[in-house]
Amino acid sequence: MSNRPYYIAGNWKMHMTRAGAAELAKALAGALKGGRHKYLLAPSFTLIETVAPILKGTNIRLGAQNMAPEEQGAHTGEVSVLQLKDLGVETVILGHSERRHSYGEEDALINKKVKLALAHGLEVILCIGELLSEREAGRAEAVCEAQTVAGLAGVAAADLDRVVIAYEPVWAIGTGKTATPEDAGAIHAFVRKVIARLYGGDAADRIIIQYGGSVKPDNAAALMAKEDIDGALVGGASLKVDTFTPIALFG
Repeated sequence: MSNRPYYIAGNWKMHMTRAGAAELAKALAGALKGGRHKYLLAPSFTLIETVAPILKGTNIRLGAQNMAPEEQGAHTGEVSVLQLKDLGVETVILGHSERRHSYGEEDALINKKVKLALAHGLEVILCIGELLSEREAGRAEAVCEAQTVAGLAGVAAADLDRVVIAYEPVWAIGTGKTATPEDAGAIHAFVRKVIARLYGGDAADRIIIQYGGSVKPDNAAALMAKEDIDGALVGGASLKVDTFTPIALFG
């Protein structure tokens, strides 16, 4: 087994209003107190200010689900890295499949965001993953390699310790389908080799690679038992205490 910490992140996506978010954050802060792994919650932008004081001083990091590629300026409807830091955000999820495929974000834009977040001291969770058509065409590895290389373009080796990779096969997100532990583990191992080629073996050994895609209490342990799977980026199951807690406290 590796010495990498398990990292369990909850991506709340576009769910909840302030009262529900506060209730869930308080319940999870209590449930995960003393947990052995690394934890993150990423609420919607409008909920961050509500959740931030609840998580402060706990073992749960505060995350955001996206950010603008510019620090500030005339960018109507965007949220900047400076605004996120002002709220206490420590981590930002970038390149999520929903941003790529529903909102047309391409690798160059995602890379710009990655570098800006790192320049401001944030941790980045960089999401990669293939469509079902790409997997069926035998291109899963090629797609994940291209997204990893492009997403990290220009990122210095010294900053890589603040980068987490999240492999999320697009066909398994919110569909109830999950990559088998063997399929997921194979892609994770492959991505680790890509990191080794880019940054060297030591960096590859250190980098945390999460799995995301319909992670649930009944499949999380089998997925994270794989050598190269270092945690989970959890969507729907992170919206309830009784489904997120068993994932977060496994092992």
